[in-house]
Amino acid sequence: MPRTARTATLCAAVSLLGALVVGTPAHAGQAVPHASAGVDALDRGVVSVRSGDGNFVSWRQLAADEKGLRFNVYRDGRKVNAAPVTTNFVDADAPVGAAYTVRPVRGGVEGLSSGEPVTFLADSMDVPLQIPPGGTTPSGENYTYNANDASAGDLDGDGQYEVVLKWEPSNAKDNSQSGYTGNTYLDAYRLNGTRLWRIDMGRNIRSGAHYTQFQVFDYDGDGRAEVAAKTADGTRSGTGQVIGSASADLRNSSGYILAGPEYLSVFRGTDGAVLDTEDYVPPRGNVASWGDNYGNRVDRFLAGTAYVDGARPSIVMARGYYTRSVVSAWDFRNGALTRRWTFDSNSSTNGSAWTGKGNHQLSVADVDNDGRDEIMYGSMAIDDDGRGLWQNNTHHGDAYHVGDHIPSRAGLEVFKPSESGSNPAHWMGDARTGQIIWSAPACNCDNGRGVAADIWAGNPGAEAWSSAVSGLRSGATGNQVASRKPGSANFVIWWDGDAQRELLDGTHIDKYGTGGDTRLLTGSGVASNNGTKANPALQADLLGDWREEVVWRTGDNRALRIYSTTDPTSISRPSLMQDRQYRVAVAWQNTAYNQPPHPSFAIN
Repeated sequence: MPRTARTATLCAAVSLLGALVVGTPAHAGQAVPHASAGVDALDRGVVSVRSGDGNFVSWRQLAADEKGLRFNVYRDGRKVNAAPVTTNFVDADAPVGAAYTVRPVRGGVEGLSSGEPVTFLADSMDVPLQIPPGGTTPSGENYTYNANDASAGDLDGDGQYEVVLKWEPSNAKDNSQSGYTGNTYLDAYRLNGTRLWRIDMGRNIRSGAHYTQFQVFDYDGDGRAEVAAKTADGTRSGTGQVIGSASADLRNSSGYILAGPEYLSVFRGTDGAVLDTEDYVPPRGNVASWGDNYGNRVDRFLAGTAYVDGARPSIVMARGYYTRSVVSAWDFRNGALTRRWTFDSNSSTNGSAWTGKGNHQLSVADVDNDGRDEIMYGSMAIDDDGRGLWQNNTHHGDAYHVGDHIPSRAGLEVFKPSESGSNPAHWMGDARTGQIIWSAPACNCDNGRGVAADIWAGNPGAEAWSSAVSGLRSGATGNQVASRKPGSANFVIWWDGDAQRELLDGTHIDKYGTGGDTRLLTGSGVASNNGTKANPALQADLLGDWREEVVWRTGDNRALRIYSTTDPTSISRPSLMQDRQYRVAVAWQNTAYNQPPHPSFAIN
């Protein structure tokens, strides 16, 4: 169906709804600092977390702040710090539920406070959820819903983040598994539990980790984030608009959807209304051309957000990685989607050397330092103009980490374990060229887990470890620096007050030690996502200073439970969300096999 036919019935409703959502932010009259290029315009993100007999208060330093800026802290309107402090403060013997504001101090003169404080009455805060009703498949299978992956964006332009959550049915499938699934839903919530909208992806979008990679970002520069996702006939927006045919049922007897139209849609963040829908690129075409004929490899989707022009974000949508890989970049400007470029590993320009390079996730970074982002796609990279930048003759893997792993070396690095038994078990490479800096011998196994991050102060820069390789390795040399590996090879998080990251796995956070890991936090009444992947719903610097929050679903799926650190720190630096690489990493974090976000720099 042509675009004009699909969207004609939506235009009048969208234009009328647009008049209802354009207006002043919720905190008009307070100072919300302007963002520098490529970052969100955020308020101070003041958060108070109950800790012992007092409250731990922290807030954002912003990218636009001058170095060394200090603040005064006010509890219920009364100043409580004796001298200006950096970005955290312990208010001993303070009452539960106290409200805090902070004011920057410049030359002894106080500035304005900004934003409403977020208060944790205990060591965590719940965002109440509304569970979708379950259902029954055509084959008679009953299913219910679990809260799954989440993302964050400032949907209403008030300088604070909202959460977009994916609901996954209990019968969600890996692509290799046949069977019907329930519908996937996307919900948007304010942190107080107010639900802004619900999008029903419809029966023609199969449910599972490889199908719905949703992106939350401000693509058109109006200060409010949009939501982008692959859609199909029967997808219903947050305002009730139906994309394509509401009656179409394109599922085959095995539950796969291997025929019919596929779309890319952008939804407005404030109410979930459809803003534009275009044909999805790449189309499925011949199912067998992706590596099998039953629907496994053809429906392996990845997604991301990248500043491929160096100034404004583009939507990145991808299909395939075991054999053929196709990646497209889209702009959303002035209410319309426009495709910027498409990379196809099967094109005559690229050839067979570029097939089979993809991972179960992607990353985005400016690896050649030209101000424009590249798409890091497993064992290859795609330049900002859609042309292949490099491929290094290794192949598919299950984990991926791009960052400044070797601070003593110019540029960024990429660390990747390998699923192919003939490839190095894991390798560290130059993110600009793909040249392998060091590697571990082939293990003739599927080395499914691995991490690179600075977790131990006893070695400069990052350390690296993986399931199939012994010991903790230096990120710079690959040499073993400690015989004991961490107890997990999953997520990493900045939690305590030092420059090293901690281990985030399942529902707990641990500090690495050569003699054993030390438990710092055990989530109470919460559950992790995606089976053995055991990832949180979301990890991001949502509130407070530069340390990260972790968001888990509660065991009964009735809430998202947010934990924020209560450890003081002497390190003062801007919010991680104002680093472009970290911010887009939070956007792609929900893609397929979730990976932790890495910034463009190392913290020393």
